[in-house]
Amino acid sequence: MSARSRQTIGAVTFLVSDYDEAIAYFTESLGFALIEDTPLGGGKRWVLVAPPGGGVRLLLAEAGDERQAARVGDQTGGRVFLFLHTDDFQRDHARLQGQGVRFLEAPRDEPYGWVAVFEDRWGNRWDLLQLKQNNAPGSG
Repeated sequence: MSARSRQTIGAVTFLVSDYDEAIAYFTESLGFALIEDTPLGGGKRWVLVAPPGGGVRLLLAEAGDERQAARVGDQTGGRVFLFLHTDDFQRDHARLQGQGVRFLEAPRDEPYGWVAVFEDRWGNRWDLLQLKQNNAPGSG
């Protein structure tokens, strides 16, 4: 019997055009916590944000060249990029709308839960999602 390692994804890189603008958006509009903001020299910073319930952190990375700048706001070619899970869809949907977050559709009651797609400050698409117990997409 072999020992299995425990692995998790600790952070996902999220390209932005400006560190401070991104920190403000994530902390003020989305209600995320600023976990770390450490200067690395040469204008680079190690900036981590996370939703209030924890989970995967986002590493905010300022685009450093034209290729990266072209991907800001289109990190997945127009597909939903991130799935923001909530324990109270109605509360968080209303709060985000109140913060000026742009939803691309009305909330939907799907077999797996409540969902609505929103667009972040740069144009990336997200799902706000409250899953029904044991009924997540792909859990069959």
